[in-house]
Amino acid sequence: MLLTPDAAGVFPIAPTPFLEDGRIDEASIDRLCAAYHGCGSTGLTVLGIMGEAPKLEAAESLAVAARFIAGMGDLPVVVGVSAPGFAAMRALARAATEKGAAGVMIAPQPHLRTDDEITAYFRQAVEAVGPDIPFVLQDYPLTLTVRMTPGVIRRIVEENASCVMLKHEDWPGLEKISALRAFQNEGSLRPLSILTGNGALFLDFEMERGADGAMTGYAFPEMLVDVVRLQKDGRRAEAHDLFDAHLPLVRYEQQQGVGLAVRKYVLKARGLISSDAQRKPGAGLSAAGRAEVDFLLARLARFDARAEGLGRL
Repeated sequence: MLLTPDAAGVFPIAPTPFLEDGRIDEASIDRLCAAYHGCGSTGLTVLGIMGEAPKLEAAESLAVAARFIAGMGDLPVVVGVSAPGFAAMRALARAATEKGAAGVMIAPQPHLRTDDEITAYFRQAVEAVGPDIPFVLQDYPLTLTVRMTPGVIRRIVEENASCVMLKHEDWPGLEKISALRAFQNEGSLRPLSILTGNGALFLDFEMERGADGAMTGYAFPEMLVDVVRLQKDGRRAEAHDLFDAHLPLVRYEQQQGVGLAVRKYVLKARGLISSDAQRKPGAGLSAAGRAEVDFLLARLARFDARAEGLGRL
């Protein structure tokens, strides 16, 4: 089951759960997979930036990917393989594909600046992992500092047949989605799945600009699934109402540095992971931060029953 340009829906970015002593928590991986299946996810992405991939040893990365792939069964799993060197990227990409990964996600290295440097990098990456493995192009300039214009993205897609999806998380980025869809309408860009990230901060309008869904993390992936479904059904007001109810928690979870701590704190409260531990380096939540998240959860419960009993005012 390989990834294609027709991919749509929600591919949550899964966190890597750890036990308090730093070991990988396989039982929590299994619970997460059951939750993602149960809420209507169409796929899953692992070892992303919020998956603490750089903190894993090579063997651990493959073990985590394999556990998620097995747990998701017939749903496609994308594995993040970005690395400073192509040897490590190739090794994980080939091994994960052998385990059943549907594709891999590749981000540009932060030192890339010119358009030619960026496009050359992805040609070399495809040569390294092999053109037979579908890949997701990650566009995340806020963290990676590499800015790819719609024209550069078009070049990458047209030069590499194995590029089947864009993980769009530019900010502001709504006009970029419109530009890419305009390229397709005029026939200068082949079919391409566009799933959006950025913690879902702009998912409501990204869907209206032509996104196919979301590839991002949030402690309530059910909300992502529902918003995507409602927008595709033309139920715009309902989609925005649900999104607006979650927006304060989405915003709080998007904070640089502590966002993952917030997400893991809520996932633990929901019983989906055993511990909110992160591997070092990692910032935890202060007592004040936990109290604020509890307050947001209690307010959310007034509009979404899935948050009931998780917080307090």
